[in-house]
Amino acid sequence: MKFLVIRFSSIGDIVLTTPAIRCLKEQVPNAEVHFLSKQSFKAVTEANPYIDQFFYLNNNLDALIAQLKLEQYDYIIDLHKNFRTFRIKLALGCPSFTYKKQSWAKFLLTKFGINQMSGRHISDRCVDTLAPLGVVNDGKGLDYFIPEKDIVPITDLPAQHRFGFIAIVIGASYFTKKLPVQKLQELCLKINYPIVLLGGREDAEVGNQVASVDDIKIYNACGKFRLNESADLVRLSKLVISHDTGLQYIACALNKKVLAIWGGTSPKLDVEPYYGNGKGMYENFVVPNLPCQPCSNFGTKTCPKKHFKCMMLQDIEAIATKALQWK
Repeated sequence: MKFLVIRFSSIGDIVLTTPAIRCLKEQVPNAEVHFLSKQSFKAVTEANPYIDQFFYLNNNLDALIAQLKLEQYDYIIDLHKNFRTFRIKLALGCPSFTYKKQSWAKFLLTKFGINQMSGRHISDRCVDTLAPLGVVNDGKGLDYFIPEKDIVPITDLPAQHRFGFIAIVIGASYFTKKLPVQKLQELCLKINYPIVLLGGREDAEVGNQVASVDDIKIYNACGKFRLNESADLVRLSKLVISHDTGLQYIACALNKKVLAIWGGTSPKLDVEPYYGNGKGMYENFVVPNLPCQPCSNFGTKTCPKKHFKCMMLQDIEAIATKALQWK
C-alpha cells in the first residue's frame, strides 16, 4: 500500500510525528511511505530511512497537487489538518485518516485557564490516527537522523569544549518562549562547565551578549551551523537546556537529558519532552501558580500581561543546579 503522510511544519512538530511514520512503515506490510512538508523544513527528515519518497510545498499548491495525483495513493495520513491539507485530500480523492486536533481545549486553556486537554501526548495522538490500519505505538520514542555530511568534527569546537559541554538552546520562534538575555547570562554564570549556545542566525547577537559574560567557558554557535549540524552538537552534548523549540525534541530523539524551560507555552498543551517507553531523563521548569500561563499555543511576540513573569521568575539557581547534577 502507498501512503502520503502530511505534516508541513515546523521543526518540532515534524519530529513529533516520527513515531507515526516509523510505526506505519514497520507495521503495515509492504508499506510505501511518502512524506510531504514545506521545502524550508527539508533538512528535518531528509535522512529518515522510514520515508521512501519526499514531496515539498513551495508556493504552488496546484502544481504540487498535480504531481501527487500521479502517485495514486491508497491512503492519505493528514497529521497537519488545515485548509491546504483539506484541498489535497479533496483533489486526490482517496481515503484519508486525519489527526484530531484539540483546538477547543487549547482555546479554553490559553484564554480562560480551563484545562480540558486529553493529557495524551501529541506524538501518541499522531500514532492514534493510524489505529484503523492496525498500527500501534511501538514505544521507541522520536526519531532524528543526521546525514553523514552534517557530522561536526570535534575540531570545529574550541579546545576547552572538546571533552564535554552543556548545550543551551537560546532560540525559539516567539519572544514569550525565550529567557531574556539577562536571565540567560545569569544561568551561564551559575554553570561551572563548558557551554555551547545553539540557535539560528537570528539568535547570533543575543548569543554574543550571553557569551560576553565568559567568552572562554561559553561558545556561541548560533548561526554558525546548519540545522543538522546543530543537531549533531546536541548529540555530542552531555545535557541540553532548551526552550520550547525544535532542538528540544531533537534532543529527545537523540536520547539526551533535557531541562525544558517553559514560558508562554506549557507542558499542559501535551507537548512536553517525549521518549516513548524509553528511559530518557527530563525535567520541566515552569513558574508555579501563574494564572496567565500558558497564554498561547505557540508563543507571542510580547507578553500579553506586560510583566513576563513566566520567564522573569524562572528559578535559575534550580536549573543550574540540576544541569550540574545531570551532566
